[in-house]
Amino acid sequence: MDLIKEFLNEEQDPKVVEKIYGKISGLLTNGEIVEYIAVQKRPAINLSPDCVALTSKRIIFCRPKHLGMSMDFEDYIWKDVSDCHMKEAIFGAEFSVKSVKGRISSIDFLPKAQARKLYQIAQANEEEQREVRRERLLEEKRAAAGAVNVNSNVPPPSVETVPKQDDPLEAMQKLTKLLENHFITQDEFNIKRTEILSRL
Repeated sequence: MDLIKEFLNEEQDPKVVEKIYGKISGLLTNGEIVEYIAVQKRPAINLSPDCVALTSKRIIFCRPKHLGMSMDFEDYIWKDVSDCHMKEAIFGAEFSVKSVKGRISSIDFLPKAQARKLYQIAQANEEEQREVRRERLLEEKRAAAGAVNVNSNVPPPSVETVPKQDDPLEAMQKLTKLLENHFITQDEFNIKRTEILSRL
């Protein structure tokens, strides 16, 4: 019971959380930890409620089947999540997830406090992943503009990283791309352009 105390702050059903935590613990990968568990609460009797668990690496939807004798798990790795959404209604709230490939999953009848907590944690992870995707896109643009290393430890390309080509026209095109993508200044461009033109 001590293991699940931290997941009972928004009036989750302790028995359901204990059962879900036990099942999810067997699915965790190396270094992955459970951050939050939300439990569906339908207005009518619900013997086997659906749940959503947020871990340090993914979102896991847990849907009991056959009166809780079996369970379907559906997960989204954080880097593949493009959007999380929450909608409050009269009887609870709905939490939904959309992947970068357009796949959508949702769970309804969540207590509002639990849905808000899910949304808060999901937004923090989304923001982190947006930054990772932005950096990856920037590295890809650098590589396309003529930089040879796609590595976060490598400083941004400078004029010196434009390879000296046998073909001045090709070197000029790469130099222009570096300028257009704001990897070099106009002054650096002018110096290197003069050098390339002198080889014509």
